[in-house]
Amino acid sequence: MPPDIEAIAEQVFVALADPSRRAILAMLASHGPATATDLAERLPITRQAIAKHLALLSDAGLVTAQQGERRRVRYRLRSAPMRVAQQFLAALARDWDGSLDALQEHLNR
Repeated sequence: MPPDIEAIAEQVFVALADPSRRAILAMLASHGPATATDLAERLPITRQAIAKHLALLSDAGLVTAQQGERRRVRYRLRSAPMRVAQQFLAALARDWDGSLDALQEHLNR
């Protein structure tokens, strides 16, 4: 598997490991683009903590920042890194499927 796919998948998994970041992503998915202030009003997380989580999510490519009116930055979901992580998991699953099939065949003998 190309190392860039593995690196992207790793960043996604690190980002998804935190429940606060998952909550932020879920909020953006259900309500659309939002500012850090908007998210802080909807989630039990301080605006400063949300800003730090958004920076990590942005580094992982899961959100993108867009300048809005009055210098407000709105964050929008990006699905491309998630698709890469899914491809990574699918490749691992295929490897496991082959091993498990071989084990099943061996046990059936």
